[in-house]
Amino acid sequence: MSENHILEMNQEYAGLGKVEIAPEVIEVIAGIAASEVEGVAQMRGNFATGVVERLGKKNHGKGVKVELTDDGVKVDVYCVMKFGISIPTVAGKVQDNIRQALLNMTALEVEEVNIHVVGIQFENQKQEVEIEQEL
Repeated sequence: MSENHILEMNQEYAGLGKVEIAPEVIEVIAGIAASEVEGVAQMRGNFATGVVERLGKKNHGKGVKVELTDDGVKVDVYCVMKFGISIPTVAGKVQDNIRQALLNMTALEVEEVNIHVVGIQFENQKQEVEIEQEL
């Protein structure tokens, strides 16, 4: 997850106070938006997220790193693509979907959305994963 502090929104809402958004929230929104795109097989996490998922808890921020800088919000997405798709096309759709989801839900303009393709999933691998989960 991100080591940065909470992102403070600039707008005051009817004088009621301020709104702060944790980087983990941005990671979850970006993770869900990325996994919704057709052609993305799965998101890539680390060992800890794999253990947490095996224990039954879904980690929606898996494979997403958020960096809060003075220039804005930078999002890095690590994903596995399905075999046979156009990687540049799907990566562009992932970038657009993440940018739109963050704009709609948080009113944040994202400085960068970097897509890192870390693998390709073939159809027979999907069947092997399903068999492992049944055991």
